[in-house]
Amino acid sequence: MTRVPSLNSPFLLGFDEIERALERVTRSTGDGYPPYNIERIGQTETQAETLRITLAVAGFTRDQLEILVEEGQLLIKGKQTDDKTRTYLHRGIAARQFQRVFLLADGMQVNGANLENGLLSVDLFRPEPQRRGQVIDITVRD
Repeated sequence: MTRVPSLNSPFLLGFDEIERALERVTRSTGDGYPPYNIERIGQTETQAETLRITLAVAGFTRDQLEILVEEGQLLIKGKQTDDKTRTYLHRGIAARQFQRVFLLADGMQVNGANLENGLLSVDLFRPEPQRRGQVIDITVRD
């Protein structure tokens, strides 16, 4: 069975990358750890509209977290290791690893990250695009 592309209109030229991005999003794992919020922070006179991703990363230190932007994706990774010097009578909090991937739209930029009270916040913004038109010369060939 062949898959029919969803963006196959002859008027949608060059949108192949969007279709590939949608496929990547649908294949991503639904682990659910760590839980996260995404909020929209309003635009001010000096700052473009900001999106804030907040992840609950209680128990992780700054050195155990990594944030990368590559190939249009925001990757947030956390890695904890077991402390071999401790002897637990009950172990309800496991040392675990995670990787969260967020697909970024063209032009989205990371403004910074903050770790406070077990919450990792990553701020993103998209600079206001400059509106430019282009006049195309028409050559006449007889």
